[in-house]
Parts: sequence; structure tokens; C-alpha cells
Amino acid sequence: MNWSKYYLTVVSKLFKMKKKRSTPGKGNEENGQGKNNSNADLLNCNGDPPPSLEEIRSWGRSFDKLMKSAAGRKVFRDFLRCEYSEENILFWQACEDLKKENNPEVIEEKARIIYEDYISILSPKEVSLDSRVREIINRNMVGPTPHTFDEAQLQIYTLMHRDSYPRFVNSILYKNLAQQTGPDSGRATGDQQQQQQQQQQQQSQSKPEVSHG
Repeated sequence: MNWSKYYLTVVSKLFKMKKKRSTPGKGNEENGQGKNNSNADLLNCNGDPPPSLEEIRSWGRSFDKLMKSAAGRKVFRDFLRCEYSEENILFWQACEDLKKENNPEVIEEKARIIYEDYISILSPKEVSLDSRVREIINRNMVGPTPHTFDEAQLQIYTLMHRDSYPRFVNSILYKNLAQQTGPDSGRATGDQQQQQQQQQQQQSQSKPEVSHG
């Protein structure tokens, strides 16, 4: 393969992508579309049943649970898109997909795509990695494996956890989802109110009468 010609082709492609992404107004349009999505659209994931209210609320208590849920990752990705850091979760997911591969040729191809899309300094979707991790990746790319990007994936996971996740939990997007009520949650709230009323009645009946004599 003519690597010089290949390199020039990659640089040209990435430059066009970067120019296209920086088009004024595009980010605002995506941001507006994200805000207009309904809760149903946000939670719809490949036709799977929507998560329960309890599961949605568990996302606010555990970043691990959020990332293990397909619907949770989708909602978090929509949030990151509004923050212009969607590439972080896309990179993380690409690393997860790479780990599932066994075919050496597929592994090499996917590793190359991941490198071009998220590691190369020429890419508009480059993720933020320190020099130590970049050196590890460059060494690993000599013979790519399903775990070529493990160090980088962990670093980006930690970055999302510490930086983006707290803002996600406090965002209007998540709070609207976590506060939504369904038939089950409404019935549970009614039962709780009835129990509280019964307890209050029992307490009032069990109070000793005060003698004024």
C-alpha cells in the first residue's frame, strides 16, 4: 500500500469533516432538535421496552447503571450532544464494540477507524487524552487487538463520570424524565398517602386524654 497517498487521503477526508462540522448554526439546530424530542423518543431504544421509572431514577444515583442501560446511554448521548462532547460516549461505545470482535481483520479495520475518528489530532471528533495514553495507543496500533484502546476508554469513562455526569443529573432533560409518573407510580403514591392518613388516625386515637380536673 502507498502509505503517503493513504495518509493524504485521510487528511483530506478529516479536513472536510472538520470544515463541515464547524458550519455556523448546525450545532444550534441539533441543540434545538434535542430539546424538542419527547420523553418517549428519548427512551425509545431499538424497539426495546422503555425503562421503568425506578431504573431512570437509578441513573441519577449511579453512573455505572446509566452506562449499562441502552436507554440510559441514549439519553446521556443526547445530553452530551448539547454540550458538544458527544464524541466521548461515541468513542467509549466504539471501544465496547471492538472488544466483541474475534476476527483479526475486522479488529484491525475497526481499530484503524477508531484511531482516525477519535485519536488523530486531525479529527474533528478527537477525544481528550494525555500523552502517556497516546503513546500506549501508538504502540498498540502496531498489532491491534480488541483491547488496544482500554487505557484510553477508561480515561474517557472517568472524564465523563467526573465532568459531564454531575451536570447531566442536574439537567432539565434528566429531571423531566426522573419526575415523570405512570400508572404504577401514581398508585404507589396514593397507597402511601392512605397509609400516612391511617397512621395519623391511629396516633390521634392512641393519645392519652388530658385531665383538666
